[in-house]
Amino acid sequence: MAGATREWSRFDARERLFRIGGALVAVAVVVGSWEWLDMSLQYVTTAPAQVGDLFGRMVPPDWGYLPNAVGPLAETIQIAVVGTIAAVMMAAPVAYISAENTTPNRATYALGKLIVTVSRSVHTIVWALLFVVMLGPGALAGTVATAVRSIGFLAKLLGEEIEEIDFGQVEGVRATGASPAQLLIYGIVPQIKPALVGLSVYRWDINVRAATILGFVGAGGIGVQLFEAIDSFAWRTVSALLVAILGVVLVSEGVSAYARRKVR
Repeated sequence: MAGATREWSRFDARERLFRIGGALVAVAVVVGSWEWLDMSLQYVTTAPAQVGDLFGRMVPPDWGYLPNAVGPLAETIQIAVVGTIAAVMMAAPVAYISAENTTPNRATYALGKLIVTVSRSVHTIVWALLFVVMLGPGALAGTVATAVRSIGFLAKLLGEEIEEIDFGQVEGVRATGASPAQLLIYGIVPQIKPALVGLSVYRWDINVRAATILGFVGAGGIGVQLFEAIDSFAWRTVSALLVAILGVVLVSEGVSAYARRKVR
């Protein structure tokens, strides 16, 4: 007598129950969050008309204002460049101590992880607000905020790259009697150099985008003119500035993509 055949199932009864329970919890969280936020949809029906009205006020852009935006746009790019360079210089030692295979001890490892977490957990705008208070309004506050925010991003990814290196090469350099500095320069840096260059360019691309709005809190760049135009309801000027910002972002994206291809 042939034995009874069992029907194949991807999940057993316990797993199916767990997955259904998880889905119900997720739905409950979404519904509860919506109710807690007390969001109203009463203006959704009028939104298309409002968008059309705003678009009508922004067209055509005030191209005559663009010469006034050249200086602030250049300042925006400079904030991103200087902030990124400073971030790379500060992130390199943080990455070294936050990598498990290169950190000197548990205390330095914890310090590195703390710096990475603090830097990444605070948005660039919040850092800019703090540095505007400490350093005064202007490009300096924006540059420092950009650098501090970028440290965590770069240090985290570089630290992960260091943890993935071939430590046999490092031991080979150490066997020659190399000093700790030579060990770093000849054993570690060559292995993470492509990642270092690629991440630096990628972060610069991100910082160009972020720097365009730092002026909203007084941290310099094109955001100052954009905020003033919005505040004075000069919508044609706003649209011209948005087009200029879009052009800068597209150029930075192209430069970033080209540079990353070169280091692969």
